[in-house]
Amino acid sequence: MERQGNIRISSENMMPIIKKWLYSEKDIFLREIVANASDAITKHKKLASMGETCGEDAYRITVTTDEKQNTLTVEDNGIGMTEEEVEKYITQIAFSGAADFLEKYEKAGGDGIIGHFGLGFYSAYMVSERIEIFTKSYLEDAKAVRWESDGESTYTIGDCEKETHGTKVVMHLAAEEKEFSKESNIRNLLRKYCAFMPYEIYLNPKGTEEDKPVNTPFPLYLKMPKDCTEEEYKSFYRETFSDFEDPLFWIHLNMEYPFRLHGILYFPKVKKQVELERGQVKLYCNQVFVADNIKEVIPEFLMLLNGVIDCPDIPLNVSRSFLQNDREVRKIAKHIVKKVADKLNELYKNDRERYETCWPDLATFVKFGAIKDDDFYKKAADIIIYKNLNGEYKPIKDFFGEEVSEEDAKAGKEPQTAYYVSDENKQAQYVRMFRENGLDAVIADAYIDPHFISYLEYKNPTRVRFMRIDADIAGALKEEGEADSELETIFADILKEKGVKVKSERLKDVGVPAVVNVSEFMRRMSEMNSFYRMGDTEAEVTLIVNTACPEVLAIKETGEQERKLAVEYIYYLALMNYRTLKPEELAAFTAESTEFLGKYLKTK
Repeated sequence: MERQGNIRISSENMMPIIKKWLYSEKDIFLREIVANASDAITKHKKLASMGETCGEDAYRITVTTDEKQNTLTVEDNGIGMTEEEVEKYITQIAFSGAADFLEKYEKAGGDGIIGHFGLGFYSAYMVSERIEIFTKSYLEDAKAVRWESDGESTYTIGDCEKETHGTKVVMHLAAEEKEFSKESNIRNLLRKYCAFMPYEIYLNPKGTEEDKPVNTPFPLYLKMPKDCTEEEYKSFYRETFSDFEDPLFWIHLNMEYPFRLHGILYFPKVKKQVELERGQVKLYCNQVFVADNIKEVIPEFLMLLNGVIDCPDIPLNVSRSFLQNDREVRKIAKHIVKKVADKLNELYKNDRERYETCWPDLATFVKFGAIKDDDFYKKAADIIIYKNLNGEYKPIKDFFGEEVSEEDAKAGKEPQTAYYVSDENKQAQYVRMFRENGLDAVIADAYIDPHFISYLEYKNPTRVRFMRIDADIAGALKEEGEADSELETIFADILKEKGVKVKSERLKDVGVPAVVNVSEFMRRMSEMNSFYRMGDTEAEVTLIVNTACPEVLAIKETGEQERKLAVEYIYYLALMNYRTLKPEELAAFTAESTEFLGKYLKTK
């Protein structure tokens, strides 16, 4: 006999909140309903292991779509419910059936059951205009029960026909939600949210041997690392992240104490050097998908990786989608960071050749991690490497000097200067001069390097300051000699409209007429403005005129017209070694070169 009743809720406004605001994405309802089915099976298995009922040969969840009827059905062969339990766990949504179950059986070892989510069932009303439940308890002589409600404030409950224990939830979808009655859409959602649920999930099975589950109940990350092959790791990566390029290497997380944590983090190959690519770290709780890239568990820099992490101990809120603020969460995050740093240090120490081969792909990740996480920087500081001018990798700390004491700093002593190259082609003239004079520099040409160099200076203020190779004339490139004020005046007068400062130095390389220098501070300010889209401001350049170059000295003896051509020609040559000429500069240089060549040929 059927009877009607009112859904008892703690507030008359709770149902609209559940239907519209509890979940960030409405398609999560499928995860909640399937997860409830999984919970019900877990309970039945536990009772069977305790001898309170007989177990099943095959536990399974069946999902059925019906486009004609516009319905979606989820059925399990789990614990089922009596009429009293339906009243309590479905009607009285302020209670959680799973929580009660845990309380009853916790002394018998009932761990591993998701019991945080009493409101999960009601998420189905985000897409349903009406829901029916057909359920039968595992208890002997239990009657099957049918419950139905439109999700407002009333429901109907009574007996029904059902032979086996378990629960079937039939969602009568709203007219505007027909997409959830399509098999292809549901298959994609099951792969997204239920890929690793612990029981086989079948979608529209035909009852033949060709039926295959849409999920993997025992994923690779739950196995012991010693039982996993290299090909299995790569295959799992390809299937999970749809990336057909093999990862560099991986970290298998396997921990039971002081918290449970399982997973695999993969280091992918970098596809674009010019920007930081966001990876995908999927977070699970007892094989139930929670969300991608949750920052409380996965530090921001680790989101450059791809991976799967399953942590049954994370404290979730009722919608499974957000973490509660908890000290244990921070411990988990710190442990993950430690494991990543340990893996990198292990590779650096035990297989340096492979580490260096992987470094172009690792560099951005490691540098970004060091900037974002101080603990990670401390663990990784000694394995951050850079190529030098000879193409050899060296730890960046090899370019640091001895620490400058506070007393020496007050006396004017500065920390060691470490030169770096940001573009080997544009700074080729300086690179050649450095090599010829036995000087070294680091190749810092990655997108993140300008920020990382500043960070290294911040972390090591008394040991190093970085200067781009063309920001100053290194002492070893110069010879003693006084400035040539006459030459400086000649160049300054001719170039005054170009806003160029002029300085004279005696360089060891007599074949270099002049070089361009840009203040390291001003250039960094210019780059920062450009990076944060605060406007493109070009740093002021200084033209260093080489007083050891015979051709430069000869300018003092030439006529006014030839002098102007020669000065501008030398200026553009130096500028070309600093950066690409602008269109108007290139046009001027071409015209002056032609005129200069014409005069030279006439003299011959």
